[in-house]
Formats: sequence, structure tokens, C-alpha cells
Amino acid sequence: MALGSNHVTKTTADKFIPEIWSDEIIAAYKKQLVAANLFSKMSFKGKKGDTLHIPKPTRGAASLKAAATQVTLQAATETEVQVLVNKHYEYSRLIEDIVEVQALSSLRKFYTDDAGYALAKQVDTDLVQLGRGANSGDGTAAYTGAFLGGDGTTAYVDGTTAGTAITDAAIRRSIQRLDDQDVPMTDRFLIVPPSARNSLMGIARFTEQAFVGEVGGGNTIRNGQIGDIYGVKVFVTTNADTPTTTTNRIALLAHKDAFVLAEQMGVRSQTQYKQEYLGTLFTSDMLYGVAELRDGSAVALAVPA
Repeated sequence: MALGSNHVTKTTADKFIPEIWSDEIIAAYKKQLVAANLFSKMSFKGKKGDTLHIPKPTRGAASLKAAATQVTLQAATETEVQVLVNKHYEYSRLIEDIVEVQALSSLRKFYTDDAGYALAKQVDTDLVQLGRGANSGDGTAAYTGAFLGGDGTTAYVDGTTAGTAITDAAIRRSIQRLDDQDVPMTDRFLIVPPSARNSLMGIARFTEQAFVGEVGGGNTIRNGQIGDIYGVKVFVTTNADTPTTTTNRIALLAHKDAFVLAEQMGVRSQTQYKQEYLGTLFTSDMLYGVAELRDGSAVALAVPA
């Protein structure tokens, strides 16, 4: 039996239906950050000054000892790496009282989480961009010291040479570049953009090893790590650097000691009530510096975006 058309619907009962906001705020998909956890980190917390001096001694050599002669003395004029602690970044929000009263607690949770992400992304970007100076590059976004991802041998010329898909040969050639500089075999890693990951999935050497479980069980996929190739851990990030020509991205094969992060003040969060605005000022900030430690310990490869 038909009930007619006089139904109580969401439209007719609209005044009785409260507006419901989700208790969880879904932020934009966060970029995968990896660099800050891979390169060397030195704590400068609680120290005064604006420059961190890191000694850079010259390696010595073994000498043949001849009978009845003095040992061979070695004396090198040692150098240093200076890390300028000059990066002070902040993230601030002024939350008016009416918002504080009416909004769900998840709003504040989102702001604090977003602040941590924004600052972490900035640190990650500063570290990744040090790759612009790898292999005696000039430090600009032109990547004058980079090579093509297709062979790891052809020099990349920004604005002229298009990046090429990363290959097994390029990875092996880049590994050799580190070997030639006596870079330790351990603590090496490869940071790639998503496009290069797509290429890697077609390399047999990578797929044969990519998802090998760790000793004692578990899986190698941690914090962006997608596998390893020739003993080099591979990490994927959407925060890989972009050269001046935006149709390319940069993959970076490096050793942990290639770059350094000197942190003088970690992420600090503060709130202050501003009566003149009837609101609460929320600010997070941090103070740090980054620098290249060993030029021959990183290789930049230009790949398609």
C-alpha cells in the first residue's frame, strides 16, 4: 500500500538535524620525508654562537720503515667545515576565542601536527638541496655536478639535457664513484622521486632484493625505504629536489657523512594569549644549519619528473 508523498525527510526536518564536524581533521597527504633521518646530525643545543666548526683532517699514509733510519713523520695542515646555524623557521596561528570555544579539539591537534610537518619538510628540503653542490657542483639549482640517470656517466646540462629514467648501469656507475673516493661501504643510501621508483620496479636486480625480510623477521619497508640494491638502501620521497628545469627531478646516491644537520634548537612550541585580538597565538619554531661535509660522498642523478 502506497504511503503517499508526505514523508519526513532531511530537507523537511533540517532544523532538527545538528551540524556534525568530524572529530578528525584529514590533512593533505603528507610528503614522505627521509633525508633528515639519513644524513649526519650534530646537536648544537644549549651552545652559544652561530657557527659550528667541524675538523676535517687529512688521511695519512703508511710508510716503509727502513732499518736504522728514522720513521717518516707526517704533518698536514688540517682544515675544517663550518656550519652556519642561520636557519630560523617558524609556523604560527592566531586562534580567536570564538573558534577556541566552538571548534572541536581536533582543530588544535591538526595545527600542532601541521606545524611539525611544515618544519620537518623545511629541514628535509635544505638537506636534499645540498645535492646541488655534489661532485663539485656550483650549488645552484642547475645541478652542474649531476649526471643523467640513464647511464650515470653523461653530464646533466640543465635546460638542455632532459633527465633520463634511472637504470641499473647508472646505479652501478654511481656506486663506483663513491668507491673511487674511498667512501665507506656502510651507511650508503639512494633517495629517489616516485618517477624513479617506477623505473626501479622494472630493474630485475632491484625486484629480486627489494622486499627481502630483515634478520629475525620483519620487513625492510621503514620510513620510506622500499628495498635495497647492491647493498644500498633505497628510499622514495616526493620531496626530491627539482632542478631549474622543472621537467626533471633529482635522485641522490649518498653516504651518511656527505651532509650534516646541526640543530641548535629543536622544534619548540609556545602559546600566548593576545587580549587585543581575543585569541591565542600558537607558534612553533626551530634553529639549525646544514652543510656539505664530504663532496665526493654524494652523486646526483637527473631523472624525469
